[in-house]
Amino acid sequence: MTTTPTFELPISTPAARAGHFADTPPGRPTAPPAPPPATPPGTIDLPPDTPDPLDPPPEGITRYRTIWLSDIHLGTQGCQAEYLLDFLRHHESDYLYLVGDIIDGWHLRKGWHWPQAHNDVVQKMLRRARKGTQVIYVPGNHDEAARQFCGLAFGDIAVRDEAFHTTLSGKRLWITHGDLFDGVIQHAKWLAYLGDSLYTLTLLLNRWFNRVRTRFGFPYWSLSQYLKHQVKNAVNFISAFENVMADEARRRGCDGVVCGHIHKPEIREIDGLLYCNDGDWVESLSALVETTEGELRIVHWTQKRRVRAGVKATPVSA
Repeated sequence: MTTTPTFELPISTPAARAGHFADTPPGRPTAPPAPPPATPPGTIDLPPDTPDPLDPPPEGITRYRTIWLSDIHLGTQGCQAEYLLDFLRHHESDYLYLVGDIIDGWHLRKGWHWPQAHNDVVQKMLRRARKGTQVIYVPGNHDEAARQFCGLAFGDIAVRDEAFHTTLSGKRLWITHGDLFDGVIQHAKWLAYLGDSLYTLTLLLNRWFNRVRTRFGFPYWSLSQYLKHQVKNAVNFISAFENVMADEARRRGCDGVVCGHIHKPEIREIDGLLYCNDGDWVESLSALVETTEGELRIVHWTQKRRVRAGVKATPVSA
């Protein structure tokens, strides 16, 4: 049975796509006046982009109501931007939430790494916003500099400190990256930087490891994720983090939480609260989605179905 969606602050836009987050600015007009008005306050205009020649035909695209992505870490060698581009080419949505650590400012301060695929990811998201997808960006710890822009919009992408989403089934979800509830990040940042350096080394090994696997015809497999889940202290930290996030969602009067930060995709119930983690695009290559029927799912996209050269591979079900 389909339930009419409810929103926090409804805004009159096509397909009723607004009022979808807590600190939504006042409503937009249903049709732009002619001639177009000057750029409104709080908006940073960006230049138009060109169509992507590798976009699949409409029949090859799966449409969701909502997609959540986090921990992309653009600007690092560990970012699997090609896989993400492939995912975005084959999936569209009415709402797109970017739940933190999209651009890795920590690593870009150490040295510049920005291949074309990383730029393509940014352009793809800007294109989504221009075509009518409501895109909300909630910064995390690696892109914490973007928090100073909360309340503004970059090329129709709204930057918010947190957001709230109501599913078709009526569940109200609190959306936050999760780093503000990580004691290491908040009280021992030097330790977080040290851990990040060791993690980067592991990802470098993971990169070469998967190159060998690819040559022998094996699919992507995360060595770093496997090692992390074998360490007892890491497992305990993840469990404690999930419980804290669920408790905080309850305190805010929500039915559940969607977060990122720990790179572990998950949908489960914790003491009556729905805990959802959309994973990452460094290790798990995953996204959280809400179907057009209101069901929440984790989608793992571990196999590139289309490469930059335009060569097609065997389709894989999402």
